[in-house]
Amino acid sequence: MIHDARYAHTNLVARDWHTLATFYETVFGCEPASPEMDYSGPILEAGTGLKGAALTGIHLRLPGGGINGPTLEICSYAGPSYGPAPAVDRPGLAHLAFLVPSVPDARRHALAAGAQEVGDVVTITTPTGAHITWCYIADPEGNIVELQARS
Repeated sequence: MIHDARYAHTNLVARDWHTLATFYETVFGCEPASPEMDYSGPILEAGTGLKGAALTGIHLRLPGGGINGPTLEICSYAGPSYGPAPAVDRPGLAHLAFLVPSVPDARRHALAAGAQEVGDVVTITTPTGAHITWCYIADPEGNIVELQARS
């Protein structure tokens, strides 16, 4: 085990990091946690393993994490490679999840801000009897986001 490990951030590579960052700021109240990033050169190439790597972006403070909490790093690479669109059941990182007071209200707000529907709002009952209301949406670049409320 690595002692004193602490979760730092999740990275989303965006086609347009400005637009995607604005979505997460508008919908979830994320706030810039650092100055904008603008990196290129031999060190970035060595770290990423990508010849000619260049990226711009920002770290957004996630709601509820406090000043030292994890961030959402959103960046764009110059000349990115594109793969298949994210899918709920594809192995690997599947979705980001946000706890919200009201899933239907949060869903309406996110859709008005440019998200797309993925599934319906549903409620499941856990083995302990708790109720979890949730749905999936896709952010403006197709990343899957879960909206969740517990009762």
